Amino acid sequence: MLATAESCTGGLIAGACTDLAGSSRWFERGFVTYSNAAKTELLGVPATLIEAHGAVSEPVARAMAEGAVARSPAQVSVAVTGVAGPGGGSVDKPVGTVWFGWSVEGVVHSEAMRFAGDRAAVRGATVKHALVRLAGWLGSGTGLA
Repeated sequence: MLATAESCTGGLIAGACTDLAGSSRWFERGFVTYSNAAKTELLGVPATLIEAHGAVSEPVARAMAEGAVARSPAQVSVAVTGVAGPGGGSVDKPVGTVWFGWSVEGVVHSEAMRFAGDRAAVRGATVKHALVRLAGWLGSGTGLA
């Protein structure tokens, strides 16, 4: 079973999953944790971790992925946190920066990407990347590939 933990995509990954017929066999739930408080309350991401590294960071993405599995019956998760724009970027984390976390078979993977384009393009590219990478680890048994 899969759980999603989403910030910058606001539930688009869960939506893409549930668009697929038969997804009830492998999609368990989605957490939309747009605010820092939601990341802490719903996923158990320590507030001190967010304060130390920022919400858009590898440690937070990894903690989100771990929290989605820990706080659901799912065995697999995907988490995203990023700057979709058009504002909110910085020198260190420009618009289009997205951190991903995946928890697969108890192993947490993470990766940063920078996507070009407007808000819709960044969010769309984030959904696609999150699911393509996940499907690769799962061997396309979910129907995601």
